[in-house]
Amino acid sequence: MFAVVILMLVPELRSSRLASLNIFQQETQRQEQALSYAKAVSIAGPAVVNIYSSEIQTNPQFGRPVRKSTRLGSGVIMESSGYILTNFHVVQNSNLIQVIVQNGHSYPAELIGYDLYTDLAVLKVAAENLPVIPQYQQQESFAGDVVLAIGNPLNLGQTVTQGIISATGRSGLSNTSYLEFLQMDAAINEGNSGGALVNTNGVLVGINSRTFTELNPQLDIQGIFFAVPYQLAYKVMNQIIENGRVVRGWLGIDVKEYLLNGKGFVLNKISANSPAEKAGLKPQDIVYQIGDIEITSITQALDIVAETKPNTTLIFKIYRGKEQLDIPVVIVELKPL
Repeated sequence: MFAVVILMLVPELRSSRLASLNIFQQETQRQEQALSYAKAVSIAGPAVVNIYSSEIQTNPQFGRPVRKSTRLGSGVIMESSGYILTNFHVVQNSNLIQVIVQNGHSYPAELIGYDLYTDLAVLKVAAENLPVIPQYQQQESFAGDVVLAIGNPLNLGQTVTQGIISATGRSGLSNTSYLEFLQMDAAINEGNSGGALVNTNGVLVGINSRTFTELNPQLDIQGIFFAVPYQLAYKVMNQIIENGRVVRGWLGIDVKEYLLNGKGFVLNKISANSPAEKAGLKPQDIVYQIGDIEITSITQALDIVAETKPNTTLIFKIYRGKEQLDIPVVIVELKPL
């Protein structure tokens, strides 16, 4: 009763109390706001397309009808002029490729080129002003990042799955394996291949690829899925657009995991008739610098070679015993698979 009287006699206290209640209610509403990735999906989703690739199979037996098989996949619009990234296995051996964008428009697609090492392919459709996936050239992913996989699983229409990056891969053009891709636990099903893996801002971080179980169907594996890192996919795409294929430099060496004071690596074997052999590199040589770049890891060195234009000369700085040598090596093109 006394408190009520005080509030009636001192209006300032009543106004202060109401203001405090309003602040409390606003803070409670802010805390109760649901976490949502809808904005990221609305930004990236329009640039993820459905891909239907058809293969015409002729029957050698007289009178039997021609068979047509269709594969399902997804793709990502990388440029508004119609360049689309997808997995090569989605369009392999296809006689007809059809791309359907999210507004319902359908376009026939041309296969510009592909890369077996990364299972990537570039398609081109005759369209302009297409929605483009957000991209950041310095994009770097870390284990623990939240990611969203966007695609068309089982032809159900555009679908989003959510997870985290479990492990990160490399972004260089040297020979790749699944251990060098982005590993994540966002579910990838039939039809998701070639779709977008984006972060919570809707920025592309990778191109979804096959599941690990496809490598060994007898294993009961869950929660292990892979994507090609964005920076690697971008390099592959640009080379395919420019050359129709990915051109990789080749040196012809086998190396040991050994660093000299954190720098360099030891040559283990030299391939016959390789650029390394022709240049005079030998087993047990320690390579500590290539050109102007000090070597801090073997993968760094392999990527330097792979991304060097064939017929370019690189200076390898090595230790051979106690002798320090500069050996010029002419890099040649790695033969495609």
